Amino acid sequence: MTGTLLEDCFAHGDRLLTHAEALALLEARLHPVVGTERVPLAQAAGRILAEPAIAPRPVPAHDNAAVDGYAFAFDGYDAVHGAALPLVGRAAAGHPLEGAAAPGTAVRIFTGAVVPSGTDCIVMQEDVRVERDAGGARVIIPAGLKRGANIRRMGEDVAAGTTVVTAGTRLRPQDLGALASLGHAEVTCFKRLRVAVVSSGDEVVRAGQPLRPGQIYDANAPMLASLVTACGAEIHDLGVLPDKLQAVKACLAEAALRFDVIITTGGASQGEEDHLIAALDALGKRHLWQLAIKPGRPVSFGQIGSCAFVGLPGNPVSSFVCFLLYVHPLLKRMGGAAWRGQPRRFLLPARFEIPNRKLGRREFLRGILHETPAGPMVDKFARDGSALITGLRAADGLIDIAEDVPQVRVGDLVAFIPFAEFGIGG
Repeated sequence: MTGTLLEDCFAHGDRLLTHAEALALLEARLHPVVGTERVPLAQAAGRILAEPAIAPRPVPAHDNAAVDGYAFAFDGYDAVHGAALPLVGRAAAGHPLEGAAAPGTAVRIFTGAVVPSGTDCIVMQEDVRVERDAGGARVIIPAGLKRGANIRRMGEDVAAGTTVVTAGTRLRPQDLGALASLGHAEVTCFKRLRVAVVSSGDEVVRAGQPLRPGQIYDANAPMLASLVTACGAEIHDLGVLPDKLQAVKACLAEAALRFDVIITTGGASQGEEDHLIAALDALGKRHLWQLAIKPGRPVSFGQIGSCAFVGLPGNPVSSFVCFLLYVHPLLKRMGGAAWRGQPRRFLLPARFEIPNRKLGRREFLRGILHETPAGPMVDKFARDGSALITGLRAADGLIDIAEDVPQVRVGDLVAFIPFAEFGIGG
């Protein structure tokens, strides 16, 4: 189902949410908000399928040869002693044998060719000997073959009527291959979700501009733009907003009319200079999630009309982690994909220790894989600061430490989420 975002999409009350509760709320309330369009198969990579792809015919469409060799009827073959059969014809891919093979004869056949009528077994060419004389050619076939040897059966890969690719699937190269094998030249896909990214703060300037005292370069905008693109959405960069309430309100009001989702960084808490929150309150509805996670507790979700609003923290690590955990599944679902809020986790021995942890808070550490004589282990980046982009570059994924874990010792099994789960693996 597609349509506008529900007015109470993220509403939950003022209670601090756990990580699992936040994902459950997203799963329950979100739905696709974009329309559909026909897309040529050659341009469909990364697009989200809107209608199931049904096989109109079996694949393969006929019994065909799995090897180059000789086809014959098993009933006329001595499986104990072998056989010598006269060679009577030839079948190649796209050029089937005309008529049926007579009993007690063999047909030269090549990989992919239709299995001739009257035959039900194929011997590989390297396993036979061909004798020729004035009367023609005979194929000396060894003993030990079984009926149906070296034949790919009709419908063996896909039976007619099978759902080959389900709606909500983001199309991969292997999916395109499967669709092409069914004869699909076009597919119905969801239109790309329109996502705007905007930074905020008088201290933030874009790369390439001179820095004044107290200013920093905007690392979040290009990072988030790349993450949005990896979700299959259409990205629009709205620049950097000054710390002026009216300017912020004007930008958000105009953006809400043009885009499906607005993602902001910075100003996600409720300080005097956090004009994004004040602007959201004035223009729409705020459902501020104070999440029991580290990093990234100050994440705000809301909406302006039918446009979803996501306010991420200004620190790059917090922004990155919160995007992967919450915005990634949000964008995929709103863009038509099936819900997948929980990426796969792999249990690996820890190469680090945390003697005492604050309970009740989910923690996501930057994890670095190490190959050891005993197998792979995962270490955490040495420093935990949420402004240290170096840790993101060094990491291979996130280490997920649950709320009720009091400590981590070397060798303990910990949950590791590879960045490849989000399409950004190295």
